[in-house]
Amino acid sequence: MPLAKGSDPTAGAFAEPLAVTLHAVAHAPIYGSRVLIMGAGPIGTLLVLAARFAGAREVVVTDVQDRPLQYAAKVGADRTINVATHAEAMDGYAANKGYFDVVFEAAGQGATVASALPVIKPRGTLVAVGQGATAELSMSVIVTKEIQVKGSFRFDTEFALAVDLIGSGRIDVAPLLSNTLPLAEARRAFELASDKSQSMKVQIAFD
Repeated sequence: MPLAKGSDPTAGAFAEPLAVTLHAVAHAPIYGSRVLIMGAGPIGTLLVLAARFAGAREVVVTDVQDRPLQYAAKVGADRTINVATHAEAMDGYAANKGYFDVVFEAAGQGATVASALPVIKPRGTLVAVGQGATAELSMSVIVTKEIQVKGSFRFDTEFALAVDLIGSGRIDVAPLLSNTLPLAEARRAFELASDKSQSMKVQIAFD
């Protein structure tokens, strides 16, 4: 499915990661929900857009660096929290058995997954999107609060939807394109892409 006439073709590179987030939000009841996104990398920030598109009532994003949180704010997060410097800001969300209806773990860190449980409301949903970690979870908390724990891997039919949403302008990914470098600076582009303190999404221009 091509982008709509007049669309910025560079935005098309966001279709695959956006499809990943559209697949993730399909695992939980987002409409009217309070949503927490843990991890503000490209997937985490695109989850902000996907959750907003799905009708989230409130979106809060956490990370351990300020720069990616700035991008999360740009695309619609109601609040961003650097948990490396302001971990206490999460305490209020854990009061009264939790605050969030849905939590997306997009950092791929075991400690992050475990720390999600106290802030989830009873019968809330935890969707694990990040990979590569081993988490130790409290079964007592999961059972007594009846938390649903789900995994979300890549995407299925959502790719065509992602292309349509970007091409039609219903989801604006432009604020997440932090750098565009010429092919001659490919090494620099990869260095930037691997440094969350400097960039969010980096593209190489071949023309």
